[in-house]
Amino acid sequence: MKKVCVFLADGFEEIEGLTVVDILRRAKVEVSTVSIMDTLDIHGAHGINIKADQMFDEADFGVADMLVLPGGMPGTLHLGEYKGLQNILKDFHNEKKNIAAICAAPSVLGKYGILEGRRACCYPSFEAQLTGAEVVFEPVVQDGHIVTSRGMGTAIPFALKLTEVLCGAKAANEVKESILFV
Repeated sequence: MKKVCVFLADGFEEIEGLTVVDILRRAKVEVSTVSIMDTLDIHGAHGINIKADQMFDEADFGVADMLVLPGGMPGTLHLGEYKGLQNILKDFHNEKKNIAAICAAPSVLGKYGILEGRRACCYPSFEAQLTGAEVVFEPVVQDGHIVTSRGMGTAIPFALKLTEVLCGAKAANEVKESILFV
């Protein structure tokens, strides 16, 4: 079974984080929400509060097949400032393991040099923070082991792309059909 860690911080965009969790779990992927705050209780950008599955220090990233960063403010800023996450992202990148980010969160990847020489997209006005990337304006972009997406309105196509990366096109299409996504 594939394993994914979705990182949560206060101010995360709820649709972006939870759509990924929902779609991947429908595809039978084991998904853990990981808090980088000092509590499991996370406050979303739009007043939706959730309880993360585990704290950052409790997570076993060695068994993860993918790391996912939802956007939102100030959630993205918290993700970008968290040293432990920086180290894990760099390790995954160096090992060419899957990394995904949506909305403002691709700026975190840009900050750490992970997008150098790659095609990537993000929420409008964050393009300058995709350091080293060829910025494109597609809803979802996969370049090697990196997947980026533009924002809340692209959350379902983003989650379906992650499903395809992890489980194949057939599984992604099955989930797409089951949720009546056209």
